[in-house]
Amino acid sequence: MSKLITVFGATGNQGGSVVKHILADAVLSKEFKIRGITRDTSKPAAQALTSKGVEMVSADLNSKDSLTSALDGSHTVFLVTNYWETANRDIEVTQGKNVADIAKQLNVQHLIFSTLLNVTKESGGRLSHVPHFDGKADVEEYIREIGVPATFYLPAYFMSNFEQFIKPGEDGVLTVALPVSEGAKFPLVDIKEDTGKFVKAIIKNRSTLLGAHILGAENYYTSTQVLDQITETTGKKTKFVQVSEEVYKSFLPEFMAQEMLENHLFIEKPGYYAGETLDKSHGILEDKLVSWKEFVEKSKAF
Repeated sequence: MSKLITVFGATGNQGGSVVKHILADAVLSKEFKIRGITRDTSKPAAQALTSKGVEMVSADLNSKDSLTSALDGSHTVFLVTNYWETANRDIEVTQGKNVADIAKQLNVQHLIFSTLLNVTKESGGRLSHVPHFDGKADVEEYIREIGVPATFYLPAYFMSNFEQFIKPGEDGVLTVALPVSEGAKFPLVDIKEDTGKFVKAIIKNRSTLLGAHILGAENYYTSTQVLDQITETTGKKTKFVQVSEEVYKSFLPEFMAQEMLENHLFIEKPGYYAGETLDKSHGILEDKLVSWKEFVEKSKAF
């Protein structure tokens, strides 16, 4: 009899990648039936998954009754929370804890949580305004405290982020302006494609990865390397500009300006993964990850 894996955000970047790679895997597609959680089961993306045999259900992360129904019978759960839906740390933390509580109640055997480091703690209190990291770290801590069998996937800096803010300057040169030095190391991931490769490997290595952090990055890249590979691929000129903290914040909506500033300062010091190597996380993979150059080649943004 197939086990059930419940995937939150099944029509989004991370959950969608998990569903895609489980369906495509010769072993896991037979071992697991997939239940996808989404807000609206009638939208085309949800209907497309239904046509592939995924059971699509809606659930309210704020309602434990709703989550009890959604997680019923689940052996494995992939959980991703969305801070930016409300931009409220308390709401995200409550939602994550709700899922953890129900997973504990229903005896879920493996909770895979998409988390991030606690920036406030890792920076020694220097950077204390990055709630979209710290809130997830709070949920992770709670999952550990209540004893749900879990593995923690830490997605890297999205390659797609660069599509948003590498723009032509007045001289037509593709320019990235950041409040860090050009030597700051960004761990990058093609989130839509590669999340499922990591999660698939986590599922297959459950027994040895309970309690572990898996770092979801293809490699570390400096801004110089990011831009050089754009030039190499497209032939377009590129330029890096380091801007002051105040100038950088002026580029952004006020509600997120300080958060994004400190997010980038964290990447420079102590580092997005606090200096951790990617070797262990790569060691579990069966599939090749998308490199930054490969991402640029298929991107229409540059």
